[in-house]
Amino acid sequence: MADGSAPGTLDPVTFDGCATVASLFQKRCRENGGRIAHREKDLGIWKSYSWDDYYNHAQWAGLGLARLGLERGQVVSILSEDRREWLYVDMATVCMGGITNGVYTTDSAAQLSYLVNDSDSVFLFVENDEQLDKWLEVRDDMPGLRKIIVFDRDGLREFSDPLVMFFDDLIALGREAAEEAPDRFDGEIAAAQPDDILMLVYTSGTTGPPKGAMLSHSNMIFQITAAMPSLDVHQSDEQLCFLPLCHVLERVVSTYVQLGCSVTVNFSESAETVFENLQEVSPHTFTAVPRVWEKIYSTVQITRAEATPVGRWALDRAIRTGMSKAQLEELGKPVPPALMTRYRVWEFLVLRNLRRILGMDRLRRGGTGAAPISPELLRWYHAIGVRLYEGYGATETSGVATFNSDQDNVMGSVGKPVPGTSVRIAEDGEILVQGGHVFQGYWKKPDKTAETIRDGWLHTGDVGRIGNDGALTITGRIKDIIITAGGKNITPAEIESRLKFSPFVSDAVIIGDKRKYLTCLVMIDQENVEKFAQSRAVPFSDFASLCAATEVQELIRSEIDAVNQEFARVEQIKDFRLIDILLTAEDDELTPTMKLKRSFVEEKHKALIDSMYAA
Repeated sequence: MADGSAPGTLDPVTFDGCATVASLFQKRCRENGGRIAHREKDLGIWKSYSWDDYYNHAQWAGLGLARLGLERGQVVSILSEDRREWLYVDMATVCMGGITNGVYTTDSAAQLSYLVNDSDSVFLFVENDEQLDKWLEVRDDMPGLRKIIVFDRDGLREFSDPLVMFFDDLIALGREAAEEAPDRFDGEIAAAQPDDILMLVYTSGTTGPPKGAMLSHSNMIFQITAAMPSLDVHQSDEQLCFLPLCHVLERVVSTYVQLGCSVTVNFSESAETVFENLQEVSPHTFTAVPRVWEKIYSTVQITRAEATPVGRWALDRAIRTGMSKAQLEELGKPVPPALMTRYRVWEFLVLRNLRRILGMDRLRRGGTGAAPISPELLRWYHAIGVRLYEGYGATETSGVATFNSDQDNVMGSVGKPVPGTSVRIAEDGEILVQGGHVFQGYWKKPDKTAETIRDGWLHTGDVGRIGNDGALTITGRIKDIIITAGGKNITPAEIESRLKFSPFVSDAVIIGDKRKYLTCLVMIDQENVEKFAQSRAVPFSDFASLCAATEVQELIRSEIDAVNQEFARVEQIKDFRLIDILLTAEDDELTPTMKLKRSFVEEKHKALIDSMYAA
């Protein structure tokens, strides 16, 4: 057990004197008043919105929903990209005693119907006409919905439907209610209890229908209390919100970290503009999934390839010097004065400008989670002066369970348990977690809850080990363990993570269960591989022909051969195939955080897999 304590009854927790998210929200809004809470772009211009705006719109939306019939314990679903109205409705629902359920904008109409019905949602908020069309397609399948509320009127000026209203009309309804009963909203906040369900977060459903994880006020207050001391977040900080707010990681960062520290949250325009917005905002803290950190690294490699010989030489020397310094610091050894002097020169000439170009010139702390990341990538960021720390958690742990910090960083691990958390390893290698952040169970699925929480411990489904230093290392998922025909147990995550360090590889899935050897399905990085092909005059007309080009096949083979040298013979990849279809978050193969779904990929691309074992 990582913290040396025995599991037992957990005491109620408070943060800044508040035992519920609703009361903490109320307190922060009153304290901060006219200070900026949110910023987002409108017609290309960043506009600011205060904590007073946050509170007032939450109050008006909440009282408007009450006028429409929302009762405590009922569910409100939100189908929208990240925006301030998302959080207004979230807090409106929470403060009125309701439960928020986020729906990914990449979900299909059929998936929307399932989530609305399974969650027993009574209201559905949609962003625009595109998302409204999903409801219109399956409206008869969702009889429990009382009202659909649309954020944007664009394209819907002439639209009329008795079940549909617009957000500004809801706000107007709530303002009337606030004038009639000015104390109602505060009274509902006071009625909230720590064990009330705060939100539902649906799992990906890769091994069955999605399940709604129930997270309570107490879970999130515990999360804030445990994480704040080590996150080095200041009231003056700027953050960038870009992962879907449906995802527990972004909700913790952009909602609960904000309530803990009163930071300013900037909303990215879209997933496509995140790098541009990162440059514009230059946040002080930035948390992302590994794919984003990998893409930034790939961008630097593209820039390097296009630079002059002198530019490439300077960048290489700067990073090599930074890497030497980082390696000594990782080992806890002093940096020799001569090396430190060289580093300061390259910091002045190259590295600080590189960070400015990337939008990381003010970044004190980068965070990565939700999937494995290559230790080599962490070291590269350290070398350029960006402190990037890996953490671990799950929907069922309300976000974060362990993380590294500047004061205690164990490279290659996901860190030590956050305060108040117990972690242990079962006999089969499964990671078990106990703490105040462990969820309340799955919505309407007591049997699945009983399978996941046994004897007071959350069974995560992940496999790992705890080192002598108390840090946790993740080695994979139990369901992903490959047992070869020769009886060897292999966890593919480490091999895949190492492959994704290549600027030419976007993602990879190792195959080999009950097979004689390992093979791999690879998704190439389109931008980098196109640059490679163009620089060598390799002809291609589309993505499929790019993947089929002999030179590209040889490029990926060389990347795999390099990775193979780092692993034992039984863990080496003998053959590979490229997935020659461009995938986006709308495709079933990818999760909303851009990870390949192993089981779905193996099923859909069975012919490719079989071809690697045909001989």
